[in-house]
Amino acid sequence: MALAPKFAGQKLAFSAPSATGSGIAPTLHTLELFLDYVCPFSARQFNTIYHVVAPLIKSNPKWASSVQFILRQQIQPWHPSSTLVHEAAVAVLQVAPEKYWDFSDALFKDQKAYFDVNVVNETRNQTYRRLAKLAAFVGVNEAAVYERLEIPDKPAADGSLNIGNKVTNDLKVLVKMARLVSVHVSPTVIFDGVVANDISSGWTKEQWEEWLTKNIV
Repeated sequence: MALAPKFAGQKLAFSAPSATGSGIAPTLHTLELFLDYVCPFSARQFNTIYHVVAPLIKSNPKWASSVQFILRQQIQPWHPSSTLVHEAAVAVLQVAPEKYWDFSDALFKDQKAYFDVNVVNETRNQTYRRLAKLAAFVGVNEAAVYERLEIPDKPAADGSLNIGNKVTNDLKVLVKMARLVSVHVSPTVIFDGVVANDISSGWTKEQWEEWLTKNIV
């Protein structure tokens, strides 16, 4: 699936694609990772991808010039805080797209802080405050992130009450993307446009290395 330029921060590329010399535009293999920030299995897969698989790819020039990752945000509404944490990631994507993967890493590591029992007694804006502070931890402007997340407590000028915030429209697009390819749960991995059911969140470095050797050709 295509990636809009405004979401470019969701892409993790390891080098510029090599020219083919045939007049055909260079094209990379693409692994799309549909993950939910409050899903433990998503956290396990992200940690392996970001801290194990990515360095493995960087160390292999052939792989580095042939494959890229895209982190697709998969909101799971049975986790009520899922929308809020994904909104925070979109805010980071707007404010400092180069920090998107670092923020995602920090958010997955801190995901338990946003599980049901840890958000049930705070307001929505209070949760946003905590998420903005987490963004600051990875070097993103805290005030700018919160400004995009805050929900006003007064009606809009036209009297509307479901006002949303400054990331609502982008979040709608990300939800549409997942629906378009019928992704239901996380983690789901799509490889070159096809769901790769064989890829597991529990894979080890050795299993990923075997898979990359077989598929990145």
